[in-house]
Amino acid sequence: MKFARRMSEIGTETAFEVLAKARKLEAQGRNVVHLEIGEPDFPTPPNIVEAAERALRDGFTHYTPAGGLMPARQAVADWIRRWYEVEVKPEQVVMVPGSKNVLLFTMLALVDQGDEVIVPDPGYAIYASAATLAGGKPVGIPLRERNDFRLDIEELKSKITPRTRLLVINSPQNPTGGVLSTRDLEQIAELAMRHDFYVLTDEVYGQITYDGQHASIMTVPGMLERTIYSDGLSKAYAMCGWRLGFAVAPLPLAQKFETLMINSSSCAAAFTQMAAIEALSARSDAAVQAMVGEFKRRRDLVVDRLNALPGVSCHKPLGASARAICVSPTRTRSTRSRRASRG
Repeated sequence: MKFARRMSEIGTETAFEVLAKARKLEAQGRNVVHLEIGEPDFPTPPNIVEAAERALRDGFTHYTPAGGLMPARQAVADWIRRWYEVEVKPEQVVMVPGSKNVLLFTMLALVDQGDEVIVPDPGYAIYASAATLAGGKPVGIPLRERNDFRLDIEELKSKITPRTRLLVINSPQNPTGGVLSTRDLEQIAELAMRHDFYVLTDEVYGQITYDGQHASIMTVPGMLERTIYSDGLSKAYAMCGWRLGFAVAPLPLAQKFETLMINSSSCAAAFTQMAAIEALSARSDAAVQAMVGEFKRRRDLVVDRLNALPGVSCHKPLGASARAICVSPTRTRSTRSRRASRG
């Protein structure tokens, strides 16, 4: 069979490939510890499940407008105001069946053939893949341990060219757990305004921070007009299988997202959008805080024990899931530590 050339150019997410193999082993009775996929090992909080059950009984089983049910879009806008103290209109919110749609829709709506998209490296593989699918050229910006896995602003400046159309940032970051500071975001914003490019900020781990307060570039003056905010319910609310994400974007771009929804998935499921209203309410805060507290306990345990190993250095992640840890060997290593570092 002859495939379109784009199929040989786009990448994949290997975590899902490993997950499929792990599920096969589980089906054979093997016990598997899952470190491949970014999925909380917690159940969805009961109040959210009950809201979904109620929505199903109440008939939320049909198509919705492409951008989502207005009460759900309003709930996102209210949550953004409560969490970030930023005012957005519900019409700027687009509900999508998984936040990957936000990444792809942003590339399709903004990136033309040959445009450059700066992406974090290491980073979520779909950033570069979606940019390539849209005809763009992904340009990696290294994230280094010596800088706490934050963007180096001077290095970012060297990556910007007249073809730069979009910068992707992810904080807390997958897979390193790095967190951008308020000063980082202010400097990135200044570059975006000076060079006239947009910023796609992936904040799906925004509520999973361990030390300090999470900050969003959306709050920097002048950036709401050139920021695409991507988020979802998978991580903070343990709702990966519910497949519900959302975008907050400038109104003209949000309308383009709706067009792309019509051309792809039609809409997100109605009952999951009703469950999102409950998830984003203050009633769910305690469950989120309890889960994050457990993740922090695990982080401290794993990092401390790794750092106690001879010849092993482990950077302590400031956010994201407890699996987002980078381990590196020190310059002087014993035979035992070399074996450990490969594991």
